[in-house]
Amino acid sequence: MSMKNLVAIILAFALYGSAVAQTLERDFPLSFKVKVSNLSDAARENCMVIISPDDIQKQTKKFNSKAFVVLDKAVEIPSQYNTEDIDKGIVFVIPKLEKRESKEFTIRYHATDVKPRNYTKRTQAELSHKVDGKFVNREYIGGTFKNVDYLRVPPEHKDHSWFIRYEGPGWESDKVGYRFYLDQRNATDVFGKKGPEMVLQNVGLDGFDSYHEIQPWGMDVMKVGKSLGVGSIGAFENGKTIRVEKTDSVTCRITENGVVYSSILTNYYGWKLGGKKYDVQSTISIHAGTRLSHQILSVTNNPDTLCTGIVKDKLAKVFKSKGDAQHWGYIATYGNQSLNNDALGLVVFFNPANALGFKEDEFSEIIALKPNMGKLEYYFEGAWELEANGISNETEFLSYIQSMASQLSQPVSAR
Repeated sequence: MSMKNLVAIILAFALYGSAVAQTLERDFPLSFKVKVSNLSDAARENCMVIISPDDIQKQTKKFNSKAFVVLDKAVEIPSQYNTEDIDKGIVFVIPKLEKRESKEFTIRYHATDVKPRNYTKRTQAELSHKVDGKFVNREYIGGTFKNVDYLRVPPEHKDHSWFIRYEGPGWESDKVGYRFYLDQRNATDVFGKKGPEMVLQNVGLDGFDSYHEIQPWGMDVMKVGKSLGVGSIGAFENGKTIRVEKTDSVTCRITENGVVYSSILTNYYGWKLGGKKYDVQSTISIHAGTRLSHQILSVTNNPDTLCTGIVKDKLAKVFKSKGDAQHWGYIATYGNQSLNNDALGLVVFFNPANALGFKEDEFSEIIALKPNMGKLEYYFEGAWELEANGISNETEFLSYIQSMASQLSQPVSAR
């Protein structure tokens, strides 16, 4: 390419960028700044930033969540506005922050208009069940699947009732997908993905459990059985795990289904445990560019202990860390434990301040956790060998979980 042509291309890009910037300033005339800082000594990728309503109010009283954009200088960053109480506000994901780096972002908005943006979808949450059929005993006969935002689980519904597509709600990022069984099992499973596209909307439509075999998009890569799967809610009593099995009722709601953030809210009413009953509220969320699912629990009657963990597998090594002031603790497993007989890494991260100790039973590696005033949070994830540009060996996996443990102890700041 000649120097003359190169200069012409550069000039064309500059003029295009200037035109885009002028259009954004016209469409979104009001603005404020946000400074985001990585306070750690390591670079990090795909950092989620949440600007809460309170922080927005400190900047402006006129912000309009139906007409705004987030800019990194002149480059528009995909974003959304969450309306739920947990992680409410402006949400966007920064591709990379170098160690000790701070960057300033501009939030531009229009005070009154509605101006939706069209971004590539990098997360998803969905819940699909059959309609226009009926339960005969505990099996749902006939009907077709319909996506819904809310479901009160029918009392007739149990495992393999053929009522809910892939047996529960699902959520995914461009890295990985998950589901949990919305029945008496209440355990979490992993969908390995071969590419970044959203796939859950098609899973289970071509045969109720076809996802147990390798598909062009990926597959269910983990066998849950009677275990905690990965990150499932449980309690540890008399040497064994009790999942959230016996309840009075359960409701499930898709709270966010956005381009960079999605979440699911589940209420378990009257969980019967040790002669008492507890109401458990669970919020699971995921953001673009990460494998991590964030689990937040709120439990009534202030239980002394809850637990979570990972399914045991003879083909996988187990790794544990109690954590410290600079790292969250974790339980992890790695080996050829996937249903495709290839490598799968599983990990649960927990705050050391909540940790009561490692345990195990016949089916699961377990961490016992003490809620703080009925509140508890942890993270979990799966990393499959066939994931695009994914983790391919044990050394990479261990390096990755050490990095994540450090990042969780010191999230990015935004002000």
